[in-house]
Amino acid sequence: MSARLDAFSSPTVGKVFKHIIAAGKVLEDSTLPAATQELVKLRASQINGCGFCTDMHSKDAAAAGETPVRLNLVAAWREATVFTEAERAALELTEQGTRIADAAGGVTDEAWANAAKHYDEEQLAALVCAIALINAFNRANVIIQQPAGDYQPGQIRIARLGAGHE
Repeated sequence: MSARLDAFSSPTVGKVFKHIIAAGKVLEDSTLPAATQELVKLRASQINGCGFCTDMHSKDAAAAGETPVRLNLVAAWREATVFTEAERAALELTEQGTRIADAAGGVTDEAWANAAKHYDEEQLAALVCAIALINAFNRANVIIQQPAGDYQPGQIRIARLGAGHE
C-alpha cells in the first residue's frame, strides 16, 4: 500500500505539519503527564482509524516505558483496571471530543467536570489541545491513506529535530 500523497516530501504538507508539530512540542513541555498524552493520542487514532498514528503512538509509548497490557487495553479502557481515574477521565474526554459529530452537543458537561476533577486548568488546556492536534493529524493521514507498520520509535522526533535546524 502506498499513500495517495507523499506527505514527507510535499512542501505544503511539510510547512503545515511543522506548525502542528511545534504546537505538539508545547504540549510535551506542559504538566499534563506524558503517559496521558500518549494514551489520548493512541485512543483518538484508534477511533479515527488512523493506522499510521496508531502505529506511531503505540511504539513511541512502548519505547517510553508504557506496558504492553495498558497499550493493548486502550481500546477497551472502560472495562480495564489498569488505568487511573485521571487517565479514564482523559480517555472519556478524548472519545467525546473525537466523536463530536456522533452526538448533538459534543462533549458532555459530565465528561468535562470529571476531567476537571483530575486536571488543573493548564492541564485541561493541554488535554484539549492534544485531542485537537491528534485529530488533525489523524484526518490528514486517513485522507491520504498513509501506510502503517514501518514506523520506528522516535522517527518523527528525529525528523522534528532536523526540521528545527532549517
